[in-house]
Amino acid sequence: MPLLEIKQTKKLTIICSLEESTAIQVEQYAAFVTASPDDVVNKALEYTFGKDSEFQKFRSANPKGTGTLRIKKPAAGATGAPRGPKPGAASAKASASL
Repeated sequence: MPLLEIKQTKKLTIICSLEESTAIQVEQYAAFVTASPDDVVNKALEYTFGKDSEFQKFRSANPKGTGTLRIKKPAAGATGAPRGPKPGAASAKASASL
């Protein structure tokens, strides 16, 4: 039996705006706890949602979201390869124009 239980979770990239002072504090807290800013925001929201009993009642009565969350879709055909012109493309254009 393994010593650690590791859960794979689905993660989404969302587009979210924060006040500048909040963004700075997220970065500072991430440095303080040696974590990523994404982890700080995620855990802070999980904590808030878990502690808010009125939200839990609301959530039970309204199990579906409103669909207003802006989810960033991955680029089609994203391979992780660097973007930009292919090597030698500039020299091929130069010799073609001669």
